[in-house]
Order: sequence, then structure tokens, then C-alpha cells
Amino acid sequence: MLKNDKILGSLTQFGLDEAEAKLYLASLSLGPTTVLKLSKLADIKRTTVYEILSSLESKGLMKKEIRGFKTLYAPEHPEKLESTLEAKRATLLRTLPELEGLFNLKGGESSLKYYEGLRGIKNVYDDLLKDLKPHDYYFAISNIAEWQSLDEDFFLKEHVEKRIPMRLETKLLFVDSAIAQERKKTERNFSEEVKLLPKETDMHVDLVVTPYKLVMFQLKLPLMAIVIENHSMVEMHKSLFELLWEKY
Repeated sequence: MLKNDKILGSLTQFGLDEAEAKLYLASLSLGPTTVLKLSKLADIKRTTVYEILSSLESKGLMKKEIRGFKTLYAPEHPEKLESTLEAKRATLLRTLPELEGLFNLKGGESSLKYYEGLRGIKNVYDDLLKDLKPHDYYFAISNIAEWQSLDEDFFLKEHVEKRIPMRLETKLLFVDSAIAQERKKTERNFSEEVKLLPKETDMHVDLVVTPYKLVMFQLKLPLMAIVIENHSMVEMHKSLFELLWEKY
């Protein structure tokens, strides 16, 4: 039986369970070998070894070698463990925005959520509409040309069209552009009021204020959005919007 508790402990830190660590460590000592020899050195039942070997293969730490009529198993170089860690890190980084999006600062009435990537941000806009009731307000300040260009089918044909029949108080401040001017001309068709900010306004964010949420969506890479659910923050931004609205 192979004994090295320190190394076994280290291997489990790389994401291996105890049996996988024992078998991988045994394979390092033996080199290309049979299931029977691995079973004996690692002190693991032979019937179980096959399943563990398959798991180690899927993790890139073990390989098969066919020699004549024999199937031998050989370990990959230990540096592969670093690749395993990098793969786990990459998975975490992909998942982190969704985890952070679920993070509630205090619980209860106030929360701040973070989203990254267009797919997650589309969900934010879908949720915005689900929260709203007839006659609620929907105020936005945006560079509509940039916002709409990110996915016209979704932002214009889905989000805006879903909003039209909801009977909301919709007021929009757009950075002046050809698209903004067209929306101004057709504002009644969209059940909204539109005003234009000066063309030189340097803004690359879509900011939406509703009675329940404040959304800030960065329109340039990396695409990300922050959603704040806090009454005081919502009311402050509502007041700021109304001041701008009166100015223009």
C-alpha cells in the first residue's frame, strides 16, 4: 500500500477525491502499468479502479496505452495539474458574474446585483418589465444608437414592443442621433415621450429608473450592468431624471 499523506493531501487540493489521488500517486510510481498492479499499490478494489481511471482520464491526468493485447494505464505529467487548476479558474470566472448577480448586500429591502455579458443583461431588461404595473414610471437616459445596435431584435423588437401595451409613464432622454430623431418623430407609436440630449453628450450608458429598480448598463466592452434595488437610490435618480427632463 502506498503511503504519503502529505502528497495525497496536496492532490486533493487540486480537485481530486481521495481515491483519485491515491490512484494517480500510485501510477506516478509505476509508470505504464496494468489495472491489477495499480489496484494492489493503491490498495483499491480492482472493480473500482476502472471507474476511477475513467475519471482521471476525463480530467486529463491519465492515458491508455495499447501494447499488443494489453491495455496499460500511464499518468500524464504532474504539470497537467496546473492545467486542471486553470480550467477550474476559467469555469469560476465564467460563473462569477451570475453568482455576483445573486448577491444581496443586506437582504430584505436593499440589494446590488452585477451582471456581465449580453445574455445576462437581456435577462435584466426582461425582469424590469415583469416587475412593472400599469401607470408605473419607466424613465431612461441612453445613447439609443449604441443601445439598439447591440441587439436590435431584442432591444427594439422585443423589449420595447413588450413595453408598449403596459400603459406605463415612459419618458426617454436620448443622445441626439438619427435613430433618436426617428424615435422622437414616432414617440406616440411607442407610447412614450422622447427628448433629445445634445449630440456632443459623451455617454455610453443606458440608465433606467423604475419604482423598483435602478439599472446602469455599460454600452461598450466589457458589457456589464449593475442593478440596484434601494428605495433611496431609486428616488434620488428619479429626481435627477426629472430635473434633466425639465431642462430639455
